[in-house]
Amino acid sequence: MTSTPSTTARRSKISPERVQEFYDAVLEQLREHGYEALTMEGVAARACCGKSTLYRQWKTKPRLVAAALRANRQGTLAAVDTGTLAGDLREAARIAAGTSGRDTRLSQALGHAVLGDEELQAALREALVEPELAAFDAMVARAVARGEVTANHPAVEFLPAQLMGVLRIRPVLEGRYADADYLVRFVDAALLPALGITPADAATTPGTTP
Repeated sequence: MTSTPSTTARRSKISPERVQEFYDAVLEQLREHGYEALTMEGVAARACCGKSTLYRQWKTKPRLVAAALRANRQGTLAAVDTGTLAGDLREAARIAAGTSGRDTRLSQALGHAVLGDEELQAALREALVEPELAAFDAMVARAVARGEVTANHPAVEFLPAQLMGVLRIRPVLEGRYADADYLVRFVDAALLPALGITPADAATTPGTTP
């Protein structure tokens, strides 16, 4: 009796280019129909593959969606290190602005599913949220080590929620996405003062960009 290829062997035959086609199909389905209407069958049909291929690779719809979102992010905060907390937050704002429109549309497409689907929520936290939170923690840790802020400063825990929150809410309030200028001004007007950092002083510190 001949042996059949292992799952690992079958997975290795899928090229990175082909995987990206799967991810593109997922994101197209999300934008057009929302998360609830997205199906593995629909993704397979758009990507011209069997749905068994998707199940072998990602097991579930939430994992596939999370992988597609992670793969299509064009910038993360992990590499941000300008030498000051002010510079780090401004650079984080610029990176966030770079994907503002696309990420906001996808967040809207996911809608209430993120709150109602525990598996999706867990997959997104692992793929997207936790790495960014870790990056914020690293920024703050460096700032504490430099003496810019104290480790127990009450404003520190709200930094991710404030920056990411304003990114999502501007389209609702003003009908426009949050661009780099808007988010950097938000950092200077709201985040830095809350941390006890004067934007004018931070702008002249080496390693930062006004």
